[in-house]
Amino acid sequence: MPILKINHILKESELSEFTTFFPDYIKLVVDIDQNILYGGSEFHADIEKILLNQGSAQASLWGGGVNTKTKKIDCLAIINIRPGENPDPNILDSKTRDKFLKIVKSCFPDYTYG
Repeated sequence: MPILKINHILKESELSEFTTFFPDYIKLVVDIDQNILYGGSEFHADIEKILLNQGSAQASLWGGGVNTKTKKIDCLAIINIRPGENPDPNILDSKTRDKFLKIVKSCFPDYTYG
C-alpha cells in the first residue's frame, strides 16, 4: 500500500486507501513548518523517511494518527521521542502539538484530540 499525501478533507470512501495495515487507524506524519501531511503506512518512520527525502527538516516532523471509528486524533509515535526535547512518544510541547493538530484537523475536521 502506498503512503499518500493528504491535502484535502477525506471522504469516508477514501479512508480505505489509508487503512490497509490497521482497519480503524491511520498513522500520520506532519511537517509542522511546511504544513504537509502524509498517512497510510505501517510505521511512522516510513512516512518520516519520505518527508526527509523531500527536504523536510527532522525537527519539523511529528507523528500521530486518527481512529476512523471513534474520530479521535492522537499525537503518539515513536518518532516523537527526542532526547532532551521530547522524551515521550506523545507530543509534549503544547505549541508543537497545536501545530500538529491544526494540520491534521484541516483534513479531518470532524475528529477531536484525546
